Amino acid sequence: MTVTLDEIRGVLARYLDTHPDRAPDVSRLTHALQPGRDLTSRKTFPLHVTCSAACIDDTGRVLMIHHRALDRWLLPGGHVEPGDISLYGAALRELEEETGIPWQHAVSPPAHDIIPVDIDVHEIPANPAKGERAHSHADLRFAFWAKDTEIVIQPEEVTAFAWRPAAELPTPRLAASVSRI
Repeated sequence: MTVTLDEIRGVLARYLDTHPDRAPDVSRLTHALQPGRDLTSRKTFPLHVTCSAACIDDTGRVLMIHHRALDRWLLPGGHVEPGDISLYGAALRELEEETGIPWQHAVSPPAHDIIPVDIDVHEIPANPAKGERAHSHADLRFAFWAKDTEIVIQPEEVTAFAWRPAAELPTPRLAASVSRI
C-alpha cells in the first residue's frame, strides 16, 4: 500500500484545523490535490510531497543534517517511497535512513503522529544530473523525541549532522512550532 491523495488531504485538513492561519502558506499544496495526480512521486511536477523529521533530544535541541546535493542544513527527510504506508511512516523511514536513528527510538509528542508540526512549501533548484527541473516540495514535518541514540549518517546524501537549538531551524515558523512542544 502506498500513500494516497486521501491521506494527504486528511493530514492537511488536520493541520489546518489546528493552524487555520497557515492556509495561505500551504495553498499551493491545497490546489495541487487534484484527482489522478500522484503527489508522492518525485516525477510529479511542479510540486510533490516530501516528509521530514523534527527530531528533538531531551534538552530541546533539534537534529539537523547537512544535505550533500543542496549544500544546506535541513531536517532529516526526503521523498515518499512507494512502500511507505503513511506520511508519518515516511518521515520515520527518512530519519532512520539519513541518521541511523531506529524508528523504535523515536517517539511522537501527543497528537504529532497525525498532525505535522509544520508544512513548508519551498523551491528546489534544477538537478540536471537527476534529470529534474526546478520544482517545489510540500514538506510535511513530523515531530519526534529521541534519546541516547548514536547518529550514523548516510554518506551518499548527508555530509554532517548537528544538534541545534530550535531557534536555528530553517524557518521562524518551524522554530516556533518546535519550541512549543
